Amino acid sequence: MTLPFTVPPHDDGAHHAEAADGNAVVAEEAVAELRRLLNGPDRRDEAPDRRARRDEDPDRRARRDEEEGLDKLDQRDDGLDELDKLDHRILLKAAAGAGKSFVLKRLVAEAVAHERCTRVAIVAFTNKQTWPLALSLTNTLGREAVCLFAAAGALAKLPDEVADRVTVATSAKEIPPECQVIISTVHKLGVFHELTRHLDLLGPAANGETPYDVLFVDEAWQIPHHLFTKVSKAAHLWVGVGDVGQLSPLEIGDNPWRGDSGYNPYRAWPTAYDDDENTWARELPTVWRPAVGHLGLWRRFYPEWSTLNCVAGPGDRGLEVGDLPPAVAAIWEHVGTGVPTLVEIDGLEAPDAPDIDLPLMLAAESLIDQLFAAGFALTTAAYDARANPTGKIMRRGPGDPSDDALIAVLATRGLAVEDATDAVERLREHHGLLESDILASTVDSYQGQTNGITVAIHPLNGATGLDAFNSEFGRLAVTCTRATHGLLMLARPGLDTLLDEAPARPGTPFGEPGNRSLPRQTHRSILEAFGRVRVDSRDVLSFE
Repeated sequence: MTLPFTVPPHDDGAHHAEAADGNAVVAEEAVAELRRLLNGPDRRDEAPDRRARRDEDPDRRARRDEEEGLDKLDQRDDGLDELDKLDHRILLKAAAGAGKSFVLKRLVAEAVAHERCTRVAIVAFTNKQTWPLALSLTNTLGREAVCLFAAAGALAKLPDEVADRVTVATSAKEIPPECQVIISTVHKLGVFHELTRHLDLLGPAANGETPYDVLFVDEAWQIPHHLFTKVSKAAHLWVGVGDVGQLSPLEIGDNPWRGDSGYNPYRAWPTAYDDDENTWARELPTVWRPAVGHLGLWRRFYPEWSTLNCVAGPGDRGLEVGDLPPAVAAIWEHVGTGVPTLVEIDGLEAPDAPDIDLPLMLAAESLIDQLFAAGFALTTAAYDARANPTGKIMRRGPGDPSDDALIAVLATRGLAVEDATDAVERLREHHGLLESDILASTVDSYQGQTNGITVAIHPLNGATGLDAFNSEFGRLAVTCTRATHGLLMLARPGLDTLLDEAPARPGTPFGEPGNRSLPRQTHRSILEAFGRVRVDSRDVLSFE
């Protein structure tokens, strides 16, 4: 049976080594800029107040600071506007799946190897983001060089491998003095006077002023400005790396700072330095995660980028499926092409509420159930060191060990997540599946994760209008950019009618990451990147 899927516009670009080289070039440029800044600023352009303060006898300066009742790290306020201009920033903007963690770790290694760098700090928004960084850098630099600086309450949740192999401290006095890399959350490192304690106990870094020579920020566009301010005095050089198309730092409505429409402390902190003369900013032009068929959808979430390519080429990713009913087989075969798939299912029972659609979630469960029953495997072309195919094809199916789930079922609102979790638990029990075979999660908590196939309900399903929640494109971007092989989005018929009739809404709120046009236009642009088809529920359900 052939289903009449729409054909999205073809988006071509560079692949394999040609695409991978684009990120490599930007990474080398970032390394060169980091070295240049660590070598030291041109003191001829230094503010007079800062130069005089730097040349002042340290003991005399400390006594003067104490007499004035000022915190050690607040001494930069002698000429705050001038001093801020002498802080420098490196910003690497990445699309989802661009391999930013690899670049971040490369920059950290370059920094600690530099003769004018004593130690660096790395901050992230959540504890979960710090764990793989700490483990990977420990493996690279050695246990004595890396310390995970965590809140005492977070120790119970540490993965066993991290607890066993990484040096962990919960207070400044527990940080080993020889440590070169301290990894923490902005909340922990930003505790009042925490950086002053680091300066007292560890001493100044090579710059002679701050406890760290470089402050690295992972997923920089996830951290709001008011939180980043609390850690910004850790170093004069900041390096931010992250995805600019993800969820905004906090859900916000009207600007709470009504006296100044141009100021919003809840915005992502790098947006304050977009046009700053001391900010070096570049885009990583290539993504590693998606299949080639997904590239058109990826580009919809980064419309202002001049170039966005993907390493995977035609035929590099695939889905092998056993015998299935005709309509179900056609759906999964389309998912396996790598082209994002939107199936609008007609004839379902009415939902209890517009945004909590249990019948549609049961349809998703039925499609997944039939896939596991038939047997399937994801296929992936192996690459050499330059990202060119070797000719070897790797296969992964249910039961094969992996850090990433085969299938992730993502939902947004609380009750919908409960329905998804119930469905996944039934599927695990019925087919004897592992957690790595299938999982359910909220979209918000799934940022930074990767899986083989994503199954999700479209955020506009059942909506009667556009609102701040269903038009938060960071949430939709996270949903659409997790998969390495395929994306299956489900909805009831009516998305086009909604976009035709819904009242217009404004575009991106001030200071949010990314560049979004008006919601109706953006939603339409995203839908155009899907292969769409409308089916009857009787053709896809395996149970009543």
